[in-house]
Order: sequence, then structure tokens, then C-alpha cells
Amino acid sequence: MSKQRVLTGITTTGTPHLGNYVGAIRPAIAASEDPSLESFYFLADYHALIKCQEAERVEQSRKEIAATWLALGLNTDNAVFYRQSDIAQIPELCWLLNCMAAKGLMNRAHAYKAAVAANEEAGEDPDYGVTMGLYNYPVLMAADILMFNANKVPVGRDQIQHIEMARDIAARFNHHYGEHFALPEAMVDDKVSVLNGLDGRKMSKSYNNTIPLFLPEKQLKKHINKIKTNLLEPGEPKDPEGSTVFQIWEAFASDEQAAQMRDQFAEGIAWGEAKRQLFELINNQIGEARERYYELMERPADIEEILQLGAARAREHSEPFMERLRSAVGLRPMA
Repeated sequence: MSKQRVLTGITTTGTPHLGNYVGAIRPAIAASEDPSLESFYFLADYHALIKCQEAERVEQSRKEIAATWLALGLNTDNAVFYRQSDIAQIPELCWLLNCMAAKGLMNRAHAYKAAVAANEEAGEDPDYGVTMGLYNYPVLMAADILMFNANKVPVGRDQIQHIEMARDIAARFNHHYGEHFALPEAMVDDKVSVLNGLDGRKMSKSYNNTIPLFLPEKQLKKHINKIKTNLLEPGEPKDPEGSTVFQIWEAFASDEQAAQMRDQFAEGIAWGEAKRQLFELINNQIGEARERYYELMERPADIEEILQLGAARAREHSEPFMERLRSAVGLRPMA
């Protein structure tokens, strides 16, 4: 029985934060050790260009994100770890899929609809500022997935539509040209935490409320101290439900530690003490990885070598597959 293929992309537009670690990186690295799975993890740097036109920021983010995954222990002997932009067959496949993707399907994409709605609300032309990169984003995502015939794609609930679109485009291609693509399925793990940020909203670069994962100790402590809390005094019982401090604690704690902190909330732990303990918990867990991260950031050539090896392994799949697809659509050598 062949192994199930799992694929995950990480957009290179910012610095990894605690929410990225808990929601995506930690479970993906654990999955990479599963012998029943064949894992593909990539830096989605073409996707980054849709959101960010600052070349230095994209370049820095690629380095930071690669170093983060490696520092946290991604097993690159098991997982195929590569940059999207190193696989020339992905944009080529994207064009073949563009020729199969219905415009009506793209019109229904959440990101495009949100951009149009925001423009109309502001009194602008509906397509003001909308690039073809944003509009075609689901097709490029489909190419990422279908290039490696991934069976499972771990996503949040807000990304399920993209997997459904990839299935739709793949099915149309298969109908026209024969069975070439597996139809991918979304993997949604409701047990994976979506962390709140400093202001109580979802931790997101868009809200500028993140806690970067590998901050130096003093800065990590300072960020944790900025987490928004209520005005309850020391000694007054506090409700762990709805508390960002407790939510982040629970994401890093064992069941026993979570139960102990729940008891301390009931006993009225001071917010300052709760934040001190939260800092200690996180700092102890990421301390060794943080050292490896800074060592890697000082040796970008080592990161580059690992990514090039990963790209070579990825191309072992993409090059022969693309040849078959070119032949399937009629782009064949003349005999």
C-alpha cells in the first residue's frame, strides 16, 4: 500500500510567531515523523508576492521561516522541504490549470470576494487594487497541491474552500485529459489551537498583535507582559475561559500543568504572576530551538544547501510528472 502524501505551505511574508508554531509548525513536524506519511513542506514564496512587494522583507522572511522549521527539528531526511520558487514545474502547471479553471469559480474565492466587498464599502471600483495574483491565488495553490498529488492538506477551516477548488480543477483536467491527479482532501484538526494575540483577537501579522517565536528572553518577557487582561485584583478569582494568558498557557502546558493553572486562576493568581509563569513555560520549551535558530541565521549557506537538496528531491517528482502532463495536453515532441 502506497503512503499517503501530506503537503503544507508556509507563506514567506513575516516572522513566525507563537500562533504559527502551535497551529501549523508543531503538528506538521510531528507528522513528518509518521512512517505512514510522505510529507512535503514548502516555503510559499510565490504566494508571498501576492501580499508583499517589499523584496527585502520577502528575502528575510524566507530565511527566518526556513531557519525556524529546521531549528525546531524538521526531519529533512523524511520530509521533502523546498522553496516553491525552486520548482519551475509549479508555475508551468499553474498555466495548464488556469486553462481548466472556470472564472465563475474564481469569482467565488473568499479572498477576492472580501477585497471586492471592502472596495465597494469604501466607494471604490470593485476591482480597485486587485491583482491577477490575488485573483488567481487558488489556481497557484491548486498547482502546489496537484504537482505532488497530495492526498491530504492540513488547513484551517477558513482554507477549506481552496482545497475544494483544487479538487474541482483537478476533476475537470482529469475529465478532459485522463486520470492524472488525485483529488486532495482537507485535513482540519479542531484540536489544534488558534491562539489569541496581545489584544485578545486572533494572533495575526495583519493585526500587529503577535508574539514572535524566537524573541530574545527579555523581549519575550516584555511581549508576554503586554497581553491584555481585565482589571481583577490579586486574590480575586479569575475565569480561565476567555483569558488569553490561560489560552496560551494551555497550548504549551501538559494536562497536569493546565489543571494546576486553572486552580491558580480560581484562587485569584495575580496577572503579573500568571504572566511570569507563562514566560517561564514558553522560554523553557523553546530555549534550545532558539539557540539553534540564531546559529542557523548566521549560516545562511547551510540553510540554502538544505533547501537545494530538498528542491532536488521535489524535482524527482515534478519533472517526470510534468513531462506526462505536457504530453497529455498535446505539448509533445514532433516525431
